[in-house]
Amino acid sequence: MNAISTKAAIYARFSTELQSDRSIDDQVALCRAFAEREGLEITAVHSDRARSGGSRFGREGLDALMEDARAGRVGVVIVEALDRLSRDMEDLAGIHKRLTFQGVQIRAVHEGAVNTVLVGLRGLIGQLYREDNVHKIRRTMAGIARDGRSAGGRAYGYRPLPGKPGERVIVEEEAAIVRRIYAEYLAGRTPRDIACGLTKDAVPAPFGARWNASTIVGSRARQNGILHNQLYAGRQVWNRVRMVRDPDTGKRVSRENLPEEWTITDVPALAIVDSDTFAAAQARLLARGGARPWEKRRPRRILSGLLRCGACGAGMSTMGKDKSGRTRIRCTAQAERGDCPDPATFYLDTVEKAVLDGLRGELVHPTIMTEYVREYHAERQRLAADTISRRADIERRLAAIDKEAERVTDWLVKGVGDVDRLDRRAKELMVEESALREQLASSGEAPNIVTLHPQALKRYEQQLGELHSALGRALEHGVQEAADAVRDLVSSITLARATDGGIAIDIEGRLNALLGPVAYPNSRHTAVSGGVMVAEEGLEPPTRGL
Repeated sequence: MNAISTKAAIYARFSTELQSDRSIDDQVALCRAFAEREGLEITAVHSDRARSGGSRFGREGLDALMEDARAGRVGVVIVEALDRLSRDMEDLAGIHKRLTFQGVQIRAVHEGAVNTVLVGLRGLIGQLYREDNVHKIRRTMAGIARDGRSAGGRAYGYRPLPGKPGERVIVEEEAAIVRRIYAEYLAGRTPRDIACGLTKDAVPAPFGARWNASTIVGSRARQNGILHNQLYAGRQVWNRVRMVRDPDTGKRVSRENLPEEWTITDVPALAIVDSDTFAAAQARLLARGGARPWEKRRPRRILSGLLRCGACGAGMSTMGKDKSGRTRIRCTAQAERGDCPDPATFYLDTVEKAVLDGLRGELVHPTIMTEYVREYHAERQRLAADTISRRADIERRLAAIDKEAERVTDWLVKGVGDVDRLDRRAKELMVEESALREQLASSGEAPNIVTLHPQALKRYEQQLGELHSALGRALEHGVQEAADAVRDLVSSITLARATDGGIAIDIEGRLNALLGPVAYPNSRHTAVSGGVMVAEEGLEPPTRGL
């Protein structure tokens, strides 16, 4: 067994906040005793507290362990059992594969050296155990819901009853606000007006500092929001949604359940409004309902869904027409909450003409634009390759220094060789290592360059051509064609007041995620009150060496 393979790292984990930190201490103590029996030297201990084994994401301890393995600082990973690393078959197999590639062996206290067969068996058992727990927990929660107790989070207007899990009582101060919301809504006020009024009156919101229209009205499909929540009428609905974990991000996302899967229980003691009031509110919601903007097959206008407020970043929406019949647009945050720091109102036709004229002006030669993108991306790849190469050379030299320093230290300890020469060599290595680490720190992280497939650039050129052709007819006819073409290339259009009284417009393209902030279209323009658009920044040829 060589020197590096005797260096071991311990990894420990427990799942929920209900468990004690003592669990980590117990696991580490067990692993230390195992390491002593196996003749291993513990160089690091990594742990994750209150982190599920169902995902690799959000586990800083595991990330640090894998980094130690990549850097060659450990040769063995010790765990109490394989399910401490992961309870997911795919993740456990991936961890084992990567550690094996790095020449790192996994050893479990109760199972010894880990091989592919053991990983497969333990991964399957761990995942089945986790899924079985989910079923048991949901069964318990369903029983709680059938008893009329809360099996989920706290709803506005209620608080938990101390010493009686799942039971709630009405909070009269919040209940009065709920009744006010229903009364104002039935009196004809919109959810936005109600939210603005509550914010203006400094009424504490359920979440955050301000009320939103969405807090008032919620979702018809999910039966949430104050106006849709049946609990306020004395009916508890549980299991409207379920949470699933996205395997690509590790985040838990909600999925709607079918109505027949819901558990509905009458809880008249928790009613805040009477059934007639709740029914009247539902009737008005239904009468005012219709297809949501995201449910419509086609955008109504060329720039629908693309406009953003330059003052606060919220979306912008129409706010009716003036006496001359021109459509106005304003910040939705101002409309819903009244908290935009610089609310501005613009005429839609002025914005559309300015944006389309500006885009059309920059798309005179789509082929030139595509060549610019190709050259810029090639230059970024070249610079990235240079940086990666320099960092790789430094890291290889650091690894060699580390190995030589270990040999020198070993010889000094054993008294082998000329002590003075070995001591001088050790100091030289320390000086060189320090200089190299400074160079590595100053070189920065290796840039993340996404390779563009030739077909992607070909499609980009085609999209530019389609947009150029569509914009030529957009102001007269063919609005839908132009809207589709704009959405292929533009991700957002930000509007703000210009210093000359016009409109400052910032257009960001979808290719920016791959090429960075200078990729087309990402030019800043100013549209004066008459709608004339003048480019303040445009495209320039990529500069070599930048």
